[in-house]
Amino acid sequence: MSEIGTGLQNATGIRNGVARAGYAFVEASDMRNALLRFGTLADWAAFAESWNDLEVDTYMADGGRYRRRRFGVYEAGKQDAITRGAHRPHYQTLDYNHLNGGIERWFKPITEEIGNGASMRTILDYCRALFGRLSPETARWHVEVHQFRIEARSGEHGKPTPEGMHRDGVDYVLVLLINRRNIRSGTTTVHDLDKRTLGSFTLTDPLDAALVDDARCYHGVTPVEPENPAQPAYRDVLVVTFRKKA
Repeated sequence: MSEIGTGLQNATGIRNGVARAGYAFVEASDMRNALLRFGTLADWAAFAESWNDLEVDTYMADGGRYRRRRFGVYEAGKQDAITRGAHRPHYQTLDYNHLNGGIERWFKPITEEIGNGASMRTILDYCRALFGRLSPETARWHVEVHQFRIEARSGEHGKPTPEGMHRDGVDYVLVLLINRRNIRSGTTTVHDLDKRTLGSFTLTDPLDAALVDDARCYHGVTPVEPENPAQPAYRDVLVVTFRKKA
């Protein structure tokens, strides 16, 4: 585990960690406390259960069928309510995603119940507060939210970041662990713009989180494999990206 995971027990510590290093690993208990300052996680059980209703990602250029996902778009100002936008494709240029970029990728939308539920609203409000403090000049944000399940099977490892070490082409990223079952590995590595390793850690408990300044850092996650090949094996995360609007 990286040393960046220590000393982040409060909002100021988390913010200072990202500002100083370009990223932070936040353990679940600290992340829970940070989130609860902005709302409730009262629907967490249903929120986590919704990862059982994701659609297979059929856009994988490596031919894999190990990733399931749903997608949603929001807009956030400094003070007004965060609003859900019309459903649209996810798009990344080949500069940022050499494997699957360069095309519009249409994924099933995050359901209304989950997308406007208490846990999602709390997470989005927390992100707006954190990223807004890191970038106080920003008036409005384009927000994208991804539900990911990476499945691992005997003979087919699951790849959380099949494009390898990468940047997302946004300003800030939250990766929040929802669940992991019967898997090994899945270690997150963070690198500077010269691709020198800054730190590594593994999200193991629900609400363990990684926060990344995308302009300053590359990140990647090692493939996962099943501990017991006879049992289902997967890694569920929520990825939230904030990009400054002109």
